[in-house]
Parts: sequence; C-alpha cells; structure tokens
Amino acid sequence: MARVSSVAAFLLFLIKLGIGQREVTVQRGPLFRAEGYPVSISCKVTGHKGPSEQHFQWSIYLPTAPTQEVQIVSTMDDGFSYALYAQRVRNRAIYVERVQGNSVVLHIANLQRKDAGEYECHTPNTDGTYFGSYSAKTTLTDFMLTPGPSYTERFEAGDVRLDKLGASTFRLSIGRLQPSDQGQLFCEAIEWIQDPDETWTFITQKQTNQTTLRVRPEVKDFQVNLTAESMFAEGKPLELVCLVLGSSRAPQLQGVWFFNDKEMASVDAAGVLDLKTSYKERASQGQLQVSKLSPKAFSLRIFSVGPEDEGTYKCVVMKVERARTGSWQVLQRKQSPDTRVRLSKPAARSVNLSEKNKRQAVWEGEALALLCQAGGEESPLLVRWWHIPQGQTQPEFVAAMGQDGTVQLGPSYGESRNHGSVRLAKVNWATFQLDITSTAITDSGTYQCEVSEMIRNQARNMRKTQILVTVKSLESSLQVTLMSRQPQVKLADTFDLSCIVSAGYSDLKLPLTVTWQFQPAGSHVFYQLIQIAQNGTIEWGNDLSQFPKKTKVSQTPFRSQLLIHDATGEEAGVYQCHVEVYGINSLHTNSSAKAKANSHPLRIAVTLPKSTLKMNSTSHVQEVSTSSNVDIACSILARSQGKLPLSVTWYFSPISANPAQLEILEMDQNNVIQYGDEFLTPRRKQKFHMEKVSQALFQLHILNADHEDLGSYHCAVEEWLLLTNGTWHRLGEKKSGLTELKIKPTGSTVRVFKENWTENAIEHTDVAIHCQLESSGSPSSLFSVTWYWSRGSSGSQLLVSLQHDGLLEYGEEGLIKDLHCYRSSPKDFVLKLHQVELRDAGRYWCRVSEWQLHGKPSKWVNQASDESRHVVLTVLPSEPTFPSRICSSAPLLYFLVICPLVLLALLLASLLCLHWKSKRLAMLRFKASQDKALWVDLKRVGDKTSCKSDEDGHEDEEGN
Repeated sequence: MARVSSVAAFLLFLIKLGIGQREVTVQRGPLFRAEGYPVSISCKVTGHKGPSEQHFQWSIYLPTAPTQEVQIVSTMDDGFSYALYAQRVRNRAIYVERVQGNSVVLHIANLQRKDAGEYECHTPNTDGTYFGSYSAKTTLTDFMLTPGPSYTERFEAGDVRLDKLGASTFRLSIGRLQPSDQGQLFCEAIEWIQDPDETWTFITQKQTNQTTLRVRPEVKDFQVNLTAESMFAEGKPLELVCLVLGSSRAPQLQGVWFFNDKEMASVDAAGVLDLKTSYKERASQGQLQVSKLSPKAFSLRIFSVGPEDEGTYKCVVMKVERARTGSWQVLQRKQSPDTRVRLSKPAARSVNLSEKNKRQAVWEGEALALLCQAGGEESPLLVRWWHIPQGQTQPEFVAAMGQDGTVQLGPSYGESRNHGSVRLAKVNWATFQLDITSTAITDSGTYQCEVSEMIRNQARNMRKTQILVTVKSLESSLQVTLMSRQPQVKLADTFDLSCIVSAGYSDLKLPLTVTWQFQPAGSHVFYQLIQIAQNGTIEWGNDLSQFPKKTKVSQTPFRSQLLIHDATGEEAGVYQCHVEVYGINSLHTNSSAKAKANSHPLRIAVTLPKSTLKMNSTSHVQEVSTSSNVDIACSILARSQGKLPLSVTWYFSPISANPAQLEILEMDQNNVIQYGDEFLTPRRKQKFHMEKVSQALFQLHILNADHEDLGSYHCAVEEWLLLTNGTWHRLGEKKSGLTELKIKPTGSTVRVFKENWTENAIEHTDVAIHCQLESSGSPSSLFSVTWYWSRGSSGSQLLVSLQHDGLLEYGEEGLIKDLHCYRSSPKDFVLKLHQVELRDAGRYWCRVSEWQLHGKPSKWVNQASDESRHVVLTVLPSEPTFPSRICSSAPLLYFLVICPLVLLALLLASLLCLHWKSKRLAMLRFKASQDKALWVDLKRVGDKTSCKSDEDGHEDEEGN
C-alpha cells in the first residue's frame, strides 16, 4: 500500500506540474457534411520538443467497427494508407496540407458514405520521453442529398447545394439563377424515431414560413473590344485578348477568331476548342494557343511572331443558350474592331565588356571575373567568349552559352586545365559572367565577347567587344617586417611579435607559410620556434620546449602574430620570421611557393616589472528615461608597465527594502566572463553585458533600463601577474567611484499593498503567497512581477519572473518543479509553492512593474515599479509517524542500532570462549592419557629390571 500511495503521489505531482507537456488538438466536432461535398479537418500539436516540423498520421474508426483503426494518410510514410484509402490518397482525392511546422489540415475532396466515423490525428513522439497527449479525435457524420427531378442536372453541376450548419440548421444555396427559380421557397422538416427493431417511425412534420424569390432579367446588350499591341518584334510573343463588356454576370458566350477575314479558331460556351487545319500544326508544336480566360474573355497567343503573322485580327462573340436538342442556339452576335499587327525592325543592340571589379590588371593566382552586358529589349541570346594571348594574333575559343543555358568550354579551358577552372554563368537575361578562379601569367591578353540574338532558333544581329587584361607575377613587391610593441619586457609580462607581409597583392589573402626562428641570448644559432603552414598545420620546433606552453599563435592573411606570456630570461634573444607565398590552389595541387622573403632580426630583452594601478574614483548621478540604454564607465587612470592581465568585477546596490551589494558579472584575468548568482537568468544576461572599449576603459551596458535597475554601480579592477610556477599573483585592487542610476519620472505609478504578515504551513503541503495591487491600472498597461526570497542574513535570491508578455523565467532551472507564478485577477499575483519543506522557510516579497507602449515603432516600456513588504513563511514539521519518531530521537536510534551489535559481539565472545575451553579440556585429557601410558611403560620396565637383578644374584650365588 505504501508503494501504491507513493506512485499515486508522484502521478499527482506530474499532473500538478503540467508545464511543457505535448498536447494535440483537432477541429472540434461533430462535423456534418453531405455526400459528394468536400471536408477539411485541422490538427495542431503544441508543447513538443525536438524538430519544429512535426509529423501527423490520420486514421478513422468506422461505425461498423468502432475499435478497429483504419489508417488513411501520413506526412512521414507513403505506405501508411490501408487499401480502403490508398487509391484516393495516390490520386490526391485525400491529402494533408501543412499550414505550419506544427499544424496541418486533412482534405477529402469528394465525401463518400463510407467516410463517416471517428477521425483520429496522431503525432509520433519526438520528445525523448512520453509526457502529454499524442492524439485527438473528432466525429464526422452518414448524410446523402437527393435533388428533385427539376434540379438534378443543376445539383450535379454544383449550382444547387444544401449544407448542414449544425444539429438543427440547414442552408439552401442556388447558383446561376434562372427565371424558373422564381416563386415561393420554404423548408419542410420531418422528425423520425428509431424503434428497437432498427426501423424508423415518423413522428411529426413542420414547414417554415414561405419566402418570395424574384429573378430579375439579365442585361442583354453587350460590346466586344480587342486589346493588343500594334507593333511586335520578330520572335517575341503576341497575345490578343477579346473582352466582353456589358453582358450579364455569367453569360454563355462563344468566341471566334479571324485573321485577314479568315476564321482561325473558335471556343464554344462549354470551352470546346475548334482549330482550323492550317493552325492545328502550330498549336501542336506549342507555337499557338487559343483559350477562354474567363466567362467574358477569350485569348489568342502566338509565342514567337514571324512575318506570316502580320495582318488584321478581329474576334466575333455570340451569346448562346442550350436548345432542347442539346445544340447551342445563337441569341446575339457582336464583332470587335479590326486590329492591325505589324513587325518592328530590330534596333541596334549595344554590348559592353568590363571586369567585375573595374580592374584591367590582376595578380597571379587571383580570380578574374569579366562581365558581358547586352543592351536593348529582352530576347534570347547566344554568347561566345574568345581569348587572344599576349603576343599572339590567333584567338582561342574559351566558352559559349546558348539560349537554353547550355555551356560549352573550349579545348584549352576544360577539365584538363592545370590551374584555375573556368566557369560561365548567366547573371540575368542580358548579363553573362566569365570566371577564371585562379589566373596564370598565360591568361594575360585580350578577351572578346560576341552576343547574337536567337530569333526563331537562328543566330542574328551579332555584336562583339574586347577588353585587355594583364596578369602580374607574385615574384615582385614582397616584403616582410618583424615588429614588437615591447622590445623590453618585464619579468612575467606578455610581449607580442608580429610578422607583417606587405605586397601589392595583400588583399588577395593568398596562402602563406610562416616559419618563426629564435636565437637564444648568448647563442649564434637560429632554431625553429614554430611553423604555420599554408594549410593551417602548426609544427613546433624540437629544441625550444618552453614556447608551446606559453605562446599563443594567431594568423591572418599577410600577418602572423605570437603572444608570449610569462616572459623569463629563456625568451630573451633574437627573433626572425621567414615567409613563403603560395597560389590560391596550392592546397589541391601541392605546387611550390611563388615567392619567399626573410624579415630583419629583432632582439627582445626581459626586465623586472614595476606595478602601478590607479582608478577614477569620482562619484556621479546618471538620470535616464525608462527603457533607454545606459553605459557606465570604469576608467583606469594608470596601469603597470607590461600590460599585466586585469580582472574587472561590476557591483550593484539596489534601492529596495532589502539592500545588498550584488555582483553583476566578472571578467577574470583570462578574459572569462562569469555572471553573479542574481544575474544568471537569460533575461539578465541579455540585459547586462560588459565591453572593453580600450586598455584603460571598460563599460557596463544596461539595455532597456527600468525601475528594477535603480541603485548604485561601481567596478573593482585587479591587476594579476602569472608567476613562473604557473600560479597567479594579485598585484593590487582598486575601486571606481559610485554611479547612481535614476529613472526620470513618467507620471505613471504602480502601488503594491504594504503589509507585513506571516504565513504558517506544514511541510509537504502547497502554499500560495499573494502580491496585490491597490488598483488595476490603465487598460493599456501590462504588468510584470518578480518574486524574491531570503533567509537569515544571506542575500536575496530571485525565484521567478512573470514577464509582461506572459512568459515565465526562473532564477534556476531546478525551481521549475518547486514553484509556479501566475496572475489570478487583474490586481492579484500569486506565487504557488509545491510541497514545501523546512528549508523553504524565510522571507518572500515581490516587485511589480507597469509596462506601456511608446514610440514609433511602438515598444513596451517600463513606466514604474513598486516593491511589497516581506511575507515571513514558517514551515512546521508534519505529524510524525512511529518510524519518523524513532529517526528523530538520536539516543533511541543509537540504542536500537548499537544494542543489537553489542549483544551480537557478546554472543560471539561467549561462543569463542566455550570453543577455547572445550579445545583446552580435550588437550588436557589427551596429555593425561599420554602421561598415564608413559607411567605404565616405566613401571613395566622397572619390574623387568628387578627380576633380572634377582636372577643375576642367584646365578652368582650358585657360582660361589
């Protein structure tokens, strides 16, 4: 039972927590649709994790088998559909439309009776764990419409509809009204009941009031206009549009096109096209198209106009109606004015050739981009490029691009080219770009661009232009300079060495190999310190083991820099750098260096440091408008020589009922920034950040300052020295003056009830703490609330913030499961503590801020804020159980634990004693038996000796 209750309590905790769980919602039902009509059902998932684009699976439970799932369609599996729906899904009669990454709509184009049932929308889990709902259902209801005999044809055409809007509401829609529709309309409803034998029995029948429908006759007269341009260029498209003006809203019209008074084509009222024999071939080849754009517009389009299309065009429109025999009967006929179409002569086209960056000379290995731009009207173009090498007269074919975008490269510019590749691209219809990714000396010379117009698949009106390009060698203008800002370095200081490459092609960012060399003091030999190859590989020398541990390497195009930390006598000596310049494609071709150079030697001396540090200690007041950005300066007046590492810490003393000095952030001597405990939330990290403006100036930036930021700010700067043993030594610390931040009054005030009160709670219960406003404020205002907690003399801790936009931000991630903040009414904010413990006791208070929209573009601005008094929460222990009483009494606990151990030890000692005594007794018995046996043996020996003596004496006596 205890285990069951624990599981139940855990489930109850999860239910109460209820934050961030997945939830699937589907369009609310029941939905009513008629057979043959379309239906759309929406589905959305929220609170999910994983990718923003979620997948959806649709299924149905039919009334005949309400527990059996029938799969319809899926966004992730083309084979998801069961056979019942597979064909309709393949034909797009059933499909899923994605509205957003987490929202879709199921579309069924033509409902069938078998489509009625309970629809389920399911989303596969992407959350790692299952938490929330992953599917939702809705019901679609089996009804069929039966039209009357006079409306069957119009019902099938979609002009007559009956829609069910709810359980008892229906709507009749009649489109394309006819005179026969005029009369009295009413609705008749019949109610039925189903008997136990599943038969339906009539109950009652009622009719609505009659509605009079009058159909006004349509306007009969109409006019026909033909719109087209009178002048066209050969090969350009030509479109003529025949427009009908003044007819009824939905007339039945037939259009006929004439060219030089000969019929070309006709389109009847049903949209059936009839082309004359001479135009069928051009239409089949895609050169001509006749169509009906709308009920009142007919189109004739010739995609490529030629001389044979010059002449007079007109269109004839006839208003028709369907006779009883099924044929079309002409009611009225109108003709458009004649339109004369003539071909214009092509204008002279200009061609301009230039280098993309307006240069006529490039360096070896540099990319070359040539732009060939044609002027005039837009048309398909053919472009050819030629190259006349320097010192030659015969041009070489480079590349060509046809009107379809097909590119052809010359034999010397294809894949066999041993240096930079050649590409030809179309920027727009009139601009073509020739790119040589890495030039060689042989690419110097004259480039020629030829542009021809493609008219009806034939190249005409060719124009050409030229440009001279020079490719310069990299062997010239290479210089290497070695510099240091501290030729004399203090002990344990950091000094820099910069190897600067200067050349006319410095902006090319060509690959470099830089080799640093070092000659120790007292030596006459240079050793390799480090080599940074053109592919980024770094190789340290073998003879200078101290440098890798204390040297930072940075390299940019044409500049290599060494930062050597913790300078000692081992780093004193002469430095030199050697530079090799490679081509752009050297990483792929393994080619040799194009140019080489050495720098001059540079001697570095190491001296003892002298440390001084002085700060600007002037205090001042800074008053700003609410939501403006604030910059607070931390100015260093004097620093120790050698630019020792600094650590900068910013502090804040708020104006509140619980004043304390809070650490905002710290940048240590390694330039690592760490925020204080009260500023770890994402919102505060975004609000406060530090900038190193210069070596002597640091700034604290406060974004969108508000009333929560009121108080005093100052910085503390420490100077550090890294000793040779690898430890840091602080040389000194200085503090800046105070900067008091004030907010200019805005006229808005927010007031929180100032009442001290206490709250008693039993542990493992929930507690609600209220923060109430005296008034609900302006209707255009929003409010945010921040809750704090403190205990004893410790500093305050930010628990949670409810932002003005409704977002919750916790001071620590672990607090999400322990508390929740919400607004129960316009004037009441609540902090809910879940399952409080004894450690949750302390002082709680809130700060409420008022926000209003200001500015153009408008943004939310903090107008005012106020802080409540403290709520003292006392957590009482719950009623103890027998086990808890035992655990809460230390003497009893010790007795129950130690007493059995003592008894066990005594029992073991007794057993050992008995075992020892029994073993000793056995040994004594064994020894006694051995002694007895020995005594018997000795006695026997003594008897034998006595007997023998007696016999000997007897023998002696007989001898005598």
